[in-house]
Amino acid sequence: MAEGKTFDVTDDTFETEVLNSPTPVLVDFWADWCGPCRMVAPSVKAIAEEYAGKVRVAKMDVDDNPATPGRYAIVGIPTIMLFKNGQVVERITGAWPKDRIVAKILPHLN
Repeated sequence: MAEGKTFDVTDDTFETEVLNSPTPVLVDFWADWCGPCRMVAPSVKAIAEEYAGKVRVAKMDVDDNPATPGRYAIVGIPTIMLFKNGQVVERITGAWPKDRIVAKILPHLN
């Protein structure tokens, strides 16, 4: 996986790519038809670029991968979750501006 880029994660790859990652992983749960998801996408991409090496940024299409969002009780999208050592340490639902997303996740990126 290229540094500073987002990558797609699926129900099948979630455990390996997110839960077992030695680096914190920010996961953007989204869908193609979701307007607010498109609004937050540039911020998510910018976070991947600006914090390369500190956090990996994954995108999960909830329509194609229903099991994982169900496991984490995601009922609204976009939902952005930060996983560290296999645990959820932050959860943001809705189209938040980039600076507010960064303010929530930065304390967990050491």
